[in-house]
Parts: sequence; C-alpha cells; structure tokens
Amino acid sequence: MSTVKTGDTIVVWFSCGAASAVAAHETIKRYGGACNVRIVNSPILEEGWDNRRFLHDVEQWLGQKIEIATRSKYPNCSAADVWERRKGMSFPHGAPCTVELKKEARYEFERNNHIDWHVLGFHAGEKRRHDLFTMTERGNVLPILIDAGLDKSDCASIIKRAGLELPLSYSLGLPNANCLGCVKATSPTYWNKIREVAPAVFYARAEQSRRLGSKLARVNNARIYLDELNPEAMGRPLDQLKMPECGLFCEEGGAA
Repeated sequence: MSTVKTGDTIVVWFSCGAASAVAAHETIKRYGGACNVRIVNSPILEEGWDNRRFLHDVEQWLGQKIEIATRSKYPNCSAADVWERRKGMSFPHGAPCTVELKKEARYEFERNNHIDWHVLGFHAGEKRRHDLFTMTERGNVLPILIDAGLDKSDCASIIKRAGLELPLSYSLGLPNANCLGCVKATSPTYWNKIREVAPAVFYARAEQSRRLGSKLARVNNARIYLDELNPEAMGRPLDQLKMPECGLFCEEGGAA
C-alpha cells in the first residue's frame, strides 16, 4: 500500500457505533492537520432516534460536521423497504439492507467525490474482517484502530472518558448500535432480548419475515421463524455474540 500524502482526502465511514466514532477521532488526530478528513454516515430508518442523538454528540466531540450519504433508490432509507423489494431479509452472503443502504450508498458517494483513503470501524479484534474487505472491496483502507491496538472495549472506554453517552442499544445490553431487530442476528438470546425491550419491533420482524419466507432465528442448528421462537430459548450470552457494527461490509452474525 502507498503512503498517505499531504492533501489526500480520507473518508471515515461512521456507523453510529463506538468503534467508528473512535476511528474518526483517531484519524482526525493523526491526519487532520495535513489531509482533508471527511466523516460520512449512511443512515437507516430502523436504527432509531438515539443513533441520531449520538451522531450529533460525536459531531461536537470531533468539532466537525458529519456528512450524509444515501442510496437514491431508497429515499426513505428504510431497511423494511429493501426487504420488501428484495423479497427477503437475510441471505447466505449477508443482509440486503446493508448492501443497499450502506454499500450502494457508498458507491454513489464515491462516484461524486474523490477519495484517496477509506477508514472503517474495524477494531483490533476484527483484523480478519479488515483483511477480507481490503481483498474484496477496496485496498486503500487505513487500519486506524488495528494499528492503534484498540479493540471494542477500548473504544467504548474512550467514548465514555470523552463524556459521551453511547447509543441506547448498548445500555440495553445489545452488542452494537445496529438497527433494533437486526436481521444479521440469528441468536435466540438476541431475538428474545428484542422481544423484551422492543416488542413492537420484534413482532414487526416476525410478521414480515414470515410473509417473505425468511427464517431469522437459529435453534439447535435449525432455522426457524421468529413466531416459532420459544420466549425462554437461550443461546450465547449477549456479550459473547459475534455481531459487527452495521457498516459497509456485511456478513451474518449473532450465532446461537
């Protein structure tokens, strides 16, 4: 990989999670004096209001406006709209909502903006994901958090020390700030938590997934519909679920 030069444009893709917030802060600290650092977010309607609150708090922390990149095909930025159009909610290679509302939104932004380097919220525990992204998507990615040795818990600690309140999802015990009822999750632990803290979301996912034929939960290695999920079913504890932030790269997570 070539090296960063004075005047280069670096785009940090902010997902409203702790890791990407810290990645933005570290990028500005390291390169802000010599490069054009832009922070960009692709919103999803189902993320909920508190992600927007966190975004504005992060803007104040960074001292910089966060830009918005959207997919023109989906002006409402709604994952539910994507699932309806794609006639499915989760597929073997990932969720169509991430592809349409994050990945394709990035492609549109790239077509209209010069970018020398990308920064994503890959932390020190996600080197494999970073390596796969650089091999399959873009080679010009700066591994800011990986180089700094900052993992997920480090990022959360940095956010708290800065006096910022993490998005509500974290305080509910969820593993990240993805949409409530993230369809990348398969864990019965996760889905029963959603049923507990956001029943309207759970039943909306259950209805849509049944209608579209998407079995979102996995119990005893078998896929089932959410309306078949026993409220007492449990898999791994929430804090052990491998469920990455919803960024520009999507794979199935939340194993049982």
